[in-house]
Amino acid sequence: MTWVEDEAFRADQPFGPQTLPYGVVDGQIAVRVGDQALPLRPIASSFGEHAELVSADTLNPLLAAGRQAWTDVRARLIELTQAAAAPKGATLIPIDNAVLPFQVADYVDFYSSKYHAENAGRIFRPHDEPLLPNWTHLPVGYHGRAGTVVVSGTPVVRPHGQRKGPAFGPSQRLDIEAEVGFVCGGPVTSRVSTSSAADHVFGVVLVNDWSARDIQGWEYQPLGPFLGKSFATSVSAWVTPLDAFSAARVHTPPRNHPVQEYLVEDQPWGLDLLLQIDWNGTIVSRPRFADMFYSFAQQLAHMTVNGATVRPGDLFASGTVSGPDRDQLGCFLEISWGGRDKITLAGGEQRTFLEDHDTVRITATAPGPDGSVVGLAEVAGTVLPAS
Repeated sequence: MTWVEDEAFRADQPFGPQTLPYGVVDGQIAVRVGDQALPLRPIASSFGEHAELVSADTLNPLLAAGRQAWTDVRARLIELTQAAAAPKGATLIPIDNAVLPFQVADYVDFYSSKYHAENAGRIFRPHDEPLLPNWTHLPVGYHGRAGTVVVSGTPVVRPHGQRKGPAFGPSQRLDIEAEVGFVCGGPVTSRVSTSSAADHVFGVVLVNDWSARDIQGWEYQPLGPFLGKSFATSVSAWVTPLDAFSAARVHTPPRNHPVQEYLVEDQPWGLDLLLQIDWNGTIVSRPRFADMFYSFAQQLAHMTVNGATVRPGDLFASGTVSGPDRDQLGCFLEISWGGRDKITLAGGEQRTFLEDHDTVRITATAPGPDGSVVGLAEVAGTVLPAS
């Protein structure tokens, strides 16, 4: 019997005692318990030597503390939230005022769904092979814009840019990409092995990599995404600890040839997550993260193999999560097949790409221990007209 009075704080609910994601509310670190938040600063004395970490106003000190501290703090949180009596000073507050919970250091975005890569290749380069020769040999990615990572709920202004013509103006083909993000921590280091990747990944968030397809299509060759992506990237307000996904680990899909030694895994780090994309109240897709060709451990190993460092606050995203069927695709470029096919929403409205004032919400769950459900906090955003 727990002292936490919240109907959503049950093992069969996404934010029950098996999940306990971290966020920042009202200027202090909190943990989500059901549909409420438990601030940690008032109960910091319950965490012993880690009291200072949980008293901070951002997650960055905790990120820097490393794997053992993460394990200790989570174990203590499980004890405290499962106890019959509340710890001295504990209060539950609304989750509405959650802000971006960590200062983003560097941001990298990958491109690791084979289904998405093949579909995008067929749409953007219809007369060429959909996959470039390197794709099955390494996790393709690019270095994004850390300064435009925003918390869920932040409105997204339709971006301006160049498109084919050339012409200039507001994007006419604004899109989303449903992705999974990994928040890094631990000591600053490089050349991270797949076997030690978990020591440098604190937790998991959902990501919406907003994409202006007309700007992207004109600019992306030969150097890849730039202004078509850099205007906004939305992330969840709550970071679900990597430790919460112990029951969701799976092998990545089989491949036709071996990978380089630094990408070989000695344990499975694919994750069995089920995403859901809601467009103005209509569920338009349910992508499966287990279909991703590369795991986060392989992505982190590749990201640092050249000597580049990983540091606390770094964020890297999986790339669009797509599956083999139309109701498993992770962006509107794919669902509409480049704007060819209409997508029907509730009330009969039809879309190909986003219109002003449209709202997109991405949610996800994973299997938890003993039949429980682990949740990832939603990432949501509404499109505002071009300024």
